[in-house]
Amino acid sequence: MSPDLIGYGAAILTTAAFVPQALKSWSSRDLSGVSLSMYSLFTLGVALWLLYGIALQSWPIILANCITLVLAGLVLSLKISHLRRK
Repeated sequence: MSPDLIGYGAAILTTAAFVPQALKSWSSRDLSGVSLSMYSLFTLGVALWLLYGIALQSWPIILANCITLVLAGLVLSLKISHLRRK
């Protein structure tokens, strides 16, 4: 099996696993149970994975982390917005 094929499989699964959290956060706007520090670190980590993928020119890593960065950034921005309204 090709390493890229394994990478695309992993990318699809890990990115798809994050979609329900982003959708729930977006629709409910209830982020009281979401940790700001955890999502900040997670979003930074995803951004670093994206840079790593770019450095390696690895499309599975690049695509997965682009999508996950958008979703994590959405949840993080909703959390920050939620805290500012309090």
